[in-house]
Amino acid sequence: MADTLDPTTLGDLLRVASAPDFDRWQDQIRKTGGCSQPIHLTGWSLTRDKTTGQVLHTYSTQDEPGGRLRIACGNRRASRCQPCAYLYAGDAYRLVRAGLSGDDAMHIPAAVRERPRVFTTLTAPSFGRVHNVPDTGRCRCGTRHTEDDPALGTALDPSTYDYAGAVLFNNHAGELWHRFVNRLRRELAAAAGLTQKAFKEAARLSFNKVAEFQKRGAIHFHAVIRIDGPDGPDSTPPAWATLDLLTNAIRAARKHPYTTVTVPAADGQPARTLCWGKKLDVQPIQAFDDGDDISEQKVAAYVAKYATKAAESTGALDRRVGELAELDQHRVPDHARRLIRACWDLDPLYPDRKLWAWAHMLGFRGHFLTKSRRYSSTFAERRQVRADYRAAEQRQALGLPEPETTLVLADWRYAGHGHTPGESALAASIAEDIRINRETAREALQDQCALEGAQHDDGPRPTADRA
Repeated sequence: MADTLDPTTLGDLLRVASAPDFDRWQDQIRKTGGCSQPIHLTGWSLTRDKTTGQVLHTYSTQDEPGGRLRIACGNRRASRCQPCAYLYAGDAYRLVRAGLSGDDAMHIPAAVRERPRVFTTLTAPSFGRVHNVPDTGRCRCGTRHTEDDPALGTALDPSTYDYAGAVLFNNHAGELWHRFVNRLRRELAAAAGLTQKAFKEAARLSFNKVAEFQKRGAIHFHAVIRIDGPDGPDSTPPAWATLDLLTNAIRAARKHPYTTVTVPAADGQPARTLCWGKKLDVQPIQAFDDGDDISEQKVAAYVAKYATKAAESTGALDRRVGELAELDQHRVPDHARRLIRACWDLDPLYPDRKLWAWAHMLGFRGHFLTKSRRYSSTFAERRQVRADYRAAEQRQALGLPEPETTLVLADWRYAGHGHTPGESALAASIAEDIRINRETAREALQDQCALEGAQHDDGPRPTADRA
């Protein structure tokens, strides 16, 4: 590593590594998972016995390296912090998988595997011709593009491409999804011959969706959609709730006139009726991987993958844009630049849409991963499980009693974030060690599962899930 560092970074690295509190600094960074942008805190905490008032433990950041405690930033974007994004993706994987196969720890019964459930993709309409890889292999421009060609997704003719329509679609995509879900419930009720009230008393629609930017910069949604009984995963859906009924209802809801959003005309901009694109993919989800089938594991891994990505995959920035000049500084590609410029131009025409504030997201202002209330657990619950586990570990190490018998007083203040150049290089090395150890452990688990599967040929082989 030292051979690839510039002199300034190398000098700072040696300073950090030779400090007397280097071991404690390493310990802090390892506990953050190798976070590349840790939050710095200063402060103290004091633990007392509730009954006697005796001080059982005290802690102060004065004894920490630099007088600070470093905690993980928790950023979901892989472009900003790979270690924290990995943890977020792991949570996303488990939340999605729990809603497909059940999870005792999340109180989701395995019976969800027997429910009608599909993996649906809703796409954006066309805003103009773009470079692509069609079935014929040759693009309209006459070139056979490779999969990593930066030209893919960019406009064949920028002068006729509807950049304004593209960012307005992204900006209203959340509302389109909301209308789609509402219409889907009506379509399901109508197909079952029920009123809306009767449908709610008989069944519940559960879903989990993730947003993905296509290379052309248009948002589309991947969604797991499931029919439960009226009380969610704990209740059995009625007999009329079949896979075919769900599939047909999704197709009908996507093209229904209600599933549109009208954008009024503005200075130089026509009135628009935004709707989903004609391309719709609806596939049943299988319990186990059987060749080309869409399995629970594949779906969960797919959703988790895109939960850590955003518009930066199209060449846009992964942070808010302050001025248009920043596009030159960061060498933003022409197609993404034009989309961002469209946000700038449209912002004063539609002030309530806050297009410029979301220009780095090409106008999209929704959450990247959302779910219905009863699909499965939540990210907050997953984080709390980890926090409780770590707190229990610390209590055991310090010999402290259960939290019910103690009172904790604390005062914490924000003191900055990030690393110095040398610290950043060392943190990256720690993160790489953690990644290698994790991959080694996963491979060992997969080998063990494969061996156990070979020894039990009378049943389905166990699958090694992501931790």
